[in-house]
Amino acid sequence: MKSVRQRKHNKIYKRIYRIISAAMCIVLLCGSMVFAEEEAEQGSEANSTALTLASPSAILMEASTGTVLFEKNPDEMRSPASITKIMTLLLTFEALEKGRIKLEDEVCTSAYAKSMGGSQVFLEEGEIQTVDTLIKCITVASGNDASVAMAEYIAGSESEFVNMMNEKAAQLGMTNTHFLDCCGLSSDSSHHTTARDVAIMSKELITRYPQIYNYTKIWMEDITHVTRQGSKPFTLSSTNKLLKQYQWTTGLKTGSTNAAKYCFSATANKDGIDLIAVIMGAPDFKIRFAEARSLLEYGFAMTRLYVDENREPLSDVPVTGGKEEFLAVEPKGAFRYLDTNGADFSQIEKKYQYLDSVAAPVEKGAEVGQICYSLGGKELGKVAIITSEAVEKAYYIDYLKKIFMKYLI
Repeated sequence: MKSVRQRKHNKIYKRIYRIISAAMCIVLLCGSMVFAEEEAEQGSEANSTALTLASPSAILMEASTGTVLFEKNPDEMRSPASITKIMTLLLTFEALEKGRIKLEDEVCTSAYAKSMGGSQVFLEEGEIQTVDTLIKCITVASGNDASVAMAEYIAGSESEFVNMMNEKAAQLGMTNTHFLDCCGLSSDSSHHTTARDVAIMSKELITRYPQIYNYTKIWMEDITHVTRQGSKPFTLSSTNKLLKQYQWTTGLKTGSTNAAKYCFSATANKDGIDLIAVIMGAPDFKIRFAEARSLLEYGFAMTRLYVDENREPLSDVPVTGGKEEFLAVEPKGAFRYLDTNGADFSQIEKKYQYLDSVAAPVEKGAEVGQICYSLGGKELGKVAIITSEAVEKAYYIDYLKKIFMKYLI
């Protein structure tokens, strides 16, 4: 039999043991919580630094909506090098659209165009190439000589073409851009742009003239130099190495000089989404491509695009005082909404708003209503409803004709 004293001691030891055990559990629990918090903080830091770039200036934009998904010093003025040629290409395709030039037109290389240094396709003075070939030389091989030849053909001189470039930049709202040449050779600080402005002109080029992809997707192609010395083949090799490194790549333009370092306006398409990633001033060419790819992958991972083509027929709108009593209307275009928060697209609501009537005269393309889109009570955007035709104002003779048609025929 244990003594009373021993039983008391045992009870005390048990209590002490329980207290120590409880204390150890609390310590372990607190430690695991701190560790979990540290892990969460590290994970948060990893996510926040996932797009830490070595390049001093960059931007990521979705092309169809213009939505900016990432930016780093996007309005810092920098030398653009050969991504200047994006504007040269934009004006070239605009001239094609307006019928001022044709792809099969033959362009004669001037002595000045031949004299361009830097990246070139070695055009000779007097050498003739088609507009189509020169576009390939600009987009694939970044030919400075081809750019100047094209500029002279469109505007008569490079200086006049540069005026057109600056006018176009102003029209597009590229407020921090000024061009001195058409190819980006200039090291003068007055020849400058920003990542945001490069994205703006890239967006204009690829959305308005998607046929540019017929050229920017070329990895390698031969052209033929025909000169007084005879004919010889020349291989154009793309400066855009991302074409072989990232399967969704569609373009667009690289550039590098001592002043600009390494620049790149990269475009890619995946699941119907077109992204533009602009890198300015990268320290080397490998970083330029790697960071452009990182931006594109980041953009595709976080976005989904809702598209309504608006192809259904719309009700006619009544016309007062016109030769016609009703007017056909149509949506101005498709509606696009870029989501970055996992929205349920099936819950998007679409409402039509028309004018009760319109007074003649009415021009074709006049806005007479809107298609409104919302989700969870929040407005996502609108598409204008426009007239498909014009309606002239009615005069007495027109009313007489209507009466005659109604009662006598």
